[in-house]
Amino acid sequence: MKLWGGRFTKETNQLVHRFNSSISFDQRFYKQDIEGSIAHVTMLAEQKILTQEEKRDIITGLQGILQDLNSGCLTIDETSEDIHSFIEAVLIERIGETGKKLHTGRSRNDQVALDMKLYTRDEIIELNHLLRELLEQIHTLMKENTTTILPGFTHLQKAQPVTLAHHLGAYFEMFVRDRGRLSDIYERMNFCPLGSGALAGTTYPLNRNRSAQLLQFTGATKNSMDSVSDRDYLIELLSALSTIMMHLSRFCEELILWNSNEYRFIELDDSYSTGSSIMPQKKNPDIAELIRGKTGRVYAALVSLLTTMKGLPLAYNKDMQEDKELTFDAIDTVKGCLSLFTGMLSTLEFKKDIMEKSAKNGFTNATDAADYLVNHGIPFRDAHAIIGRLVLLCIDKGCSLEELSLSDYQNLSPVFQEDIYKAISLTSCVEKRNTLGGTGIDAITEELACNEEYLSKKNACEQFNCIGGIEE
Repeated sequence: MKLWGGRFTKETNQLVHRFNSSISFDQRFYKQDIEGSIAHVTMLAEQKILTQEEKRDIITGLQGILQDLNSGCLTIDETSEDIHSFIEAVLIERIGETGKKLHTGRSRNDQVALDMKLYTRDEIIELNHLLRELLEQIHTLMKENTTTILPGFTHLQKAQPVTLAHHLGAYFEMFVRDRGRLSDIYERMNFCPLGSGALAGTTYPLNRNRSAQLLQFTGATKNSMDSVSDRDYLIELLSALSTIMMHLSRFCEELILWNSNEYRFIELDDSYSTGSSIMPQKKNPDIAELIRGKTGRVYAALVSLLTTMKGLPLAYNKDMQEDKELTFDAIDTVKGCLSLFTGMLSTLEFKKDIMEKSAKNGFTNATDAADYLVNHGIPFRDAHAIIGRLVLLCIDKGCSLEELSLSDYQNLSPVFQEDIYKAISLTSCVEKRNTLGGTGIDAITEELACNEEYLSKKNACEQFNCIGGIEE
């Protein structure tokens, strides 16, 4: 059934129908379409636009359709133009003429805008949950590795020793910000477009705030033209999803490096690795590589929607139908990547002895040797030069700073005493860095306490309670 056939005298060309149709992808929000219709009908009856009997018949019919779709008793007709026309056609078939009143005071423009918001809102809640699970896993690993030492890097070169807890804590902060972005989007988008009509509102005495209340929106949107043409929240979501993928990709890149024979910092679990068809020794980090690769796919969705929207005049244009497949695919991709990454992270093994050995062999304690001189009255710039010459000496001898003799030290500065070895031990280097956000045990303990407090609280997404139907 077409919702617009009265003005036309010819059948739609089948190529045009298939090109125009959205049923192949918008069928995924049939639940949201029915949920929105139940709220709409409830409001219409309260405004005496429909009778109580008509409301009951329509709602009963819609609930039956929902139940049958959920159970598989009813199959979506792929020849329908979209999910809205399919559900309305089935409703009319089941309850008769009363079903034709479902669309009173409503356009497909505000209907699809509502459905997409409801669907997106539900998906943001799920994404938020997956991020929380990842944060909990990172937090667990941090608690287990407050004294695990590895080299910290800049420019992909060994820089200073840090704890694994501190290194993982950087990613904890990234994903906290990601959840914050989702929460911001949720709050900003949570206004109901239902009742905006095609673009100019409607002559029916609708109570748009009541519709918004029934669907647990903060309120109704303010401008009907903006209501049906707004895709900002999807652009914001795709931007947030792109940032999540960027963070996952960075983390994956490090795990890929750490898993290599050159690093050997970690051992990936067999259940999250694959082998080679020709090289029997291989154990490849394919999951991490695929997550890294799929980042570009999510970026592409963001750029595509931005490009689609950039030249559109008000109000609704059919171009906007392109938002759905892009958004659906990006959401599915990120959800899958988050689940897989959390599982991979929970099963990998850290090679703590190799990590610490790597930190010892990379002059990561050179800054602390310079600080030793500063603490004995040597200006930092002079101390920097002295330690630089000591590093050159180590390179010539093929040893570490810890392996130099005290005479080697005193040949460059008489300030050095036996306590230099304690000052440049990796444990000392790490434990001394207790400024806020540092890698020292006191700083990490404080960071873990902050994480615990954060994880104990609910954000805007978690405070939402699914209504599971409209109260009459």
